[in-house]
Amino acid sequence: MTNPPIVLIGPMASGKSAIGQELAHQLSVAFSDTDRIVTRAHGPIPEMFARYGERFFRHKEAATLARLLESGEHAGTVISVGGGAVLDTGTAQLLSSGAAVVVYLVTDLATVMPRISGKGHRPLLAEDPVTSWVRLFDLRRPVYEQLADLTLDTRRGDVHELAARLMALLQERNYLQ
Repeated sequence: MTNPPIVLIGPMASGKSAIGQELAHQLSVAFSDTDRIVTRAHGPIPEMFARYGERFFRHKEAATLARLLESGEHAGTVISVGGGAVLDTGTAQLLSSGAAVVVYLVTDLATVMPRISGKGHRPLLAEDPVTSWVRLFDLRRPVYEQLADLTLDTRRGDVHELAARLMALLQERNYLQ
């Protein structure tokens, strides 16, 4: 039996990409980041939002995740998705279908503050990063909690430690062979 794909969900700046890459490295499997896949095909996220709107981006993100999970060729891979991906009904259904092990990366404002305070690539935080992050997190948290098969508290530890803790949790729960 092949290990299922592992999908990391959580708020912006929770470490999904960094922990996902490290976990994939530790497991010797492929890593996919839906944000990176979408930006390779359609350009930077801020430009997509400005030109086509958030809905366009969410559609592309959902299609990317569906392709990764439904193709069957990504069994055992680690996938990170954008913080708002779970708000797409199709994505939420796919994640709740058992097509992957869904891991919610739990964090808080104090932990992500250094990552969100600068200007740049997070269009939903452009106006007021702190207030926007808190508002989005409060809106999305119940969905993260509902979809999660496992949770990993990312408030303490470096990327290597967090990935190792996640790998141990996945093994403990028999998600890994």
